[in-house]
Amino acid sequence: MRAPAADESGSGHALVVRDLSAGYRGVPVVRELNLEVRPGEVVALLGPNGAGKTTTLETIAGLNHPISGTVEMSGEKIGGTPAYQLAGRGLALVPEGRALFPGLTVREHLRLAGGRGARGRKAGTREDELLEMLPELRKCLSRKSGLLSGGEQQMLAIGRALVTRPRLLLVDEMSLGLAPVIVERLIPILRRAADELGSSVLFVEQHVALALEVADRAYVLTHGRIGLEGPAAELRERRELLAASYLGETAA
Repeated sequence: MRAPAADESGSGHALVVRDLSAGYRGVPVVRELNLEVRPGEVVALLGPNGAGKTTTLETIAGLNHPISGTVEMSGEKIGGTPAYQLAGRGLALVPEGRALFPGLTVREHLRLAGGRGARGRKAGTREDELLEMLPELRKCLSRKSGLLSGGEQQMLAIGRALVTRPRLLLVDEMSLGLAPVIVERLIPILRRAADELGSSVLFVEQHVALALEVADRAYVLTHGRIGLEGPAAELRERRELLAASYLGETAA
């Protein structure tokens, strides 16, 4: 079931980014960025390497301070709020590189994350629901994350975020370095997070075709600016415009 349309004011949106410029040491990587994610919606953020996708997610997640512009989550301004505070408000980030603790087991990762008590569910209940979505993790609950395969580690990184039942889920390049068969298994989990858990999802992905299969809408970043946006179904049919955006050309 797809998310319903929200009002144009943005007050009903899970995430609203307005005129956001962000970067490092005062040097902008993204400039005057505008994007929205509606409740229960899955939105893909696409673009070539160096376009500013990771910078955008890190700024929304509180790991990077905006240079200018605003970021709102469920109508509340959060730009510049520390990441640990945003986690307590229902924002979860699956970062590029996974950021797991090699010495902790799969179960320990899930229990630590689930203990935050997100959305009123008991930790055990949330863990059971998560293992139904990612049954591959069940067989390695007692294994340390440092001993898992790349695909298993990525499943754990996603599972650690989902067990909190996040209001807003940000995912950065979860397919990086993984075999295509693993990617095809993982990306649809984002659709299920929206449809079954009610999470709103913004994700960065290099596998464009797969991303557009699960997304409701998509934005394409080029040189730090939005070069193309629209419903995922339409972008799938306009491959020449999508290719032009990746090459940094202006789409007609």
